[in-house]
Amino acid sequence: MTQPRNVSLIGLGVMGGPIARHIARAGHSLTVYNRSAPRLLKWQAAHPDITHRVASSPADAAQGADMVITCVGNDDDLADVVLGPQGVFTTLKRGGVFVDHTTVSARIARQIAVEARDKEVHCVDAPMTGAQAGAEAGTLTLMCGGRPDAIAAARPVMEAYSRRIVHIGKAGSGQATKMANQICIAGVQAGLSEALRLAQAAHLDLDKVYEAISGGAAQSWQMDNRWTTMAEDSFDFGFAIDWMRKDLGLALEEGRGLGLSLPATALVDQFYAEIQAMGGGRQDISALIRRLPKRGGK
Repeated sequence: MTQPRNVSLIGLGVMGGPIARHIARAGHSLTVYNRSAPRLLKWQAAHPDITHRVASSPADAAQGADMVITCVGNDDDLADVVLGPQGVFTTLKRGGVFVDHTTVSARIARQIAVEARDKEVHCVDAPMTGAQAGAEAGTLTLMCGGRPDAIAAARPVMEAYSRRIVHIGKAGSGQATKMANQICIAGVQAGLSEALRLAQAAHLDLDKVYEAISGGAAQSWQMDNRWTTMAEDSFDFGFAIDWMRKDLGLALEEGRGLGLSLPATALVDQFYAEIQAMGGGRQDISALIRRLPKRGGK
């Protein structure tokens, strides 16, 4: 059995909220902090059975913690809660563990790792895949960058909410892997959107088309989980287009830094920009199909 630890979680959004629940129910002492009071109150109302402490700042959350986990919005948010004047690193103890689950640039991940080394803190950049459903079920996949001893120190707590923990390599490599993950998803979603519109225009039975193609090489998570909802013009699921554009922007920036052209990724990013311009930024990424008008079918 994992030895209980004092764990602080910063960021109670759609991913961080369920993660906090799993940590507490695994027997760890939980402290939470969220910059938005309404979101904190919403999480508390949904989890009246979970014993927890509410911190007044990231520094307060890290005070006395064995491990601090962040799940915030972007590079600036992360820099503020970790490196700012009231940040985690002002109080996290020597030998403590810091894990970031935010999808951010590899640059900020490496910067934080350097600061952690100087403070003798274990540091892991561990972006996630598995979407909100994976966070709720505790079946996330974590792509981890950092030293082996840091991964080992973080693993017992991360196992409370993940099914797969993969140590990719040095600091920043977890974030670079998440970029590769998002490139794959965006490309598949673009192809799936065009395939569905073709089937509709050809007046095909969409259930039969799915039955025929989902068992072969065309099969994907997106096909299995979004074929029907896309056909129904239902896009209120999972990962929002606004967040996908942020992630693709990170991938394109990293590619430029590596002297690498990513033309397909750049094209799909612009497709998503069209949906944002249509007011669909908060719809899930399967709303990419909206840029393709229907031509007959059902």
